[in-house]
Amino acid sequence: MCRNGGRCTVRFAQDLGLFEESTTFIAVDGEHKAVACEEEIFLNMSDVSGIQHDGNNDFLNTGSPHFVTFVDDIETVEFVHEGKSIRYGEIYGPVGGTNVNYEEVLTEDSLYVRTYERGVEDETYSCGTGVTACALSAHERLQMESPINVKTRGGNLRVSFVEKEPGKFDNIYLIGPAIKVFEGVFKVEN
Repeated sequence: MCRNGGRCTVRFAQDLGLFEESTTFIAVDGEHKAVACEEEIFLNMSDVSGIQHDGNNDFLNTGSPHFVTFVDDIETVEFVHEGKSIRYGEIYGPVGGTNVNYEEVLTEDSLYVRTYERGVEDETYSCGTGVTACALSAHERLQMESPINVKTRGGNLRVSFVEKEPGKFDNIYLIGPAIKVFEGVFKVEN
């Protein structure tokens, strides 16, 4: 389930007048709640538990599987080559692959994230489940507190959450803008 797509769908439904402020919808991974404010959408994510740590790397499922690693300079990463080798490698390849996220710490409450997305087989400019995975990983490893600001090439997001106990998160929200950028009409001719 595409979380950024979910935020856009919520805004579109609100623009159509299907709800005023809050709504619920069903996706392949279950029910999601959303709140639409004037400029931002707050999209409730699935609960997360079972983060696997391996050296500098983490693996967790935020609705999609995500490999997460910290880097010092995200712009120098051989992104597609490294992402593809992890996605198709001996650990994740046999089980359908994984999305691969690189995160750089910018400040005590912000990250810069880039994601190699399976299916796209390249960088995607903003992956909502990847941003969420990176924020939870940063909380676990660096004790970053909720909400965490995340910069992506596609824009800026926030992730808020509650850690019920170590490694178990609920009330996770992906927060960011979703605005109408155009409107059109098309004519169907026989």
